[in-house]
Amino acid sequence: MYSKAFGIIKTLAPLHVGASAGEESGNLNLIFRDQFTQTGIIPGSSIRGRFRADMRAGTTDENHWYGHESVEGQKDGGTTEAIVKFEYASLVWLPVFCPGQPIVWVTCPYLLKRYKRIAEITSDLPLPYSAQSGLQARPLGTGRKVLFFNLGFLEIEQEVDLSPWVPAGFDIDPKQTVVVADNDIAILHDMALYRQSRVKLVDDMKKVDTEKGAFFNVEALPEGSVLIFPIALKNTGWQPFGENESSDELYFGGLESVGFGRCQVTLGGAY
Repeated sequence: MYSKAFGIIKTLAPLHVGASAGEESGNLNLIFRDQFTQTGIIPGSSIRGRFRADMRAGTTDENHWYGHESVEGQKDGGTTEAIVKFEYASLVWLPVFCPGQPIVWVTCPYLLKRYKRIAEITSDLPLPYSAQSGLQARPLGTGRKVLFFNLGFLEIEQEVDLSPWVPAGFDIDPKQTVVVADNDIAILHDMALYRQSRVKLVDDMKKVDTEKGAFFNVEALPEGSVLIFPIALKNTGWQPFGENESSDELYFGGLESVGFGRCQVTLGGAY
């Protein structure tokens, strides 16, 4: 039997997990996406690799918890089963620019359903186009409220208490949260992504290095995104952040040297 735990990630900087940074001319580096909602994810292998790398720097044997790496020449490659198993991290809340707010955190029932299962939330799933009472939105003649985004508007159909769906200890005001339909989250997700165009400069001057690839684009989940991932443990006693510590800052993904990937990770459940 496995003990169930989970990790909640809040991005403290833009987060790019996907293709490598690349330096090919005209390259667009996309993030990994969930195949159904087309929203950003962090693969379980990336999470496992980050925890393994950070534990390797300490005194604890990372092979005990995360499995022994393949060794050339040994039977079956020398690998062992991991005691700690990670699944991918999916979005719970995504910050989107909204004129007059200026930030609204959005989600959808599909994402909340996975969050409910992992974190064992007992509240009923909110319906699409739900918002917390007190959301600052423009009223229509129908009495409903409307949020205006860059590419259109969204009409709020019901007001419910969304505070059970905001992880404890996270500075997200439930009055700035909105649940949209599953078929709307993809376009709002693309509106919210952090995008940056980058160039390769000559080492000793501010001049584009056309020989090594002059231009490429990168996209990332924005600062303030919240994700969750499940953890299964064959044994308890796993303390990746030190004794009695449940939260720490970790870096995920690429482009760390230019300010990407810094996250706050908080563990919950039986670990």
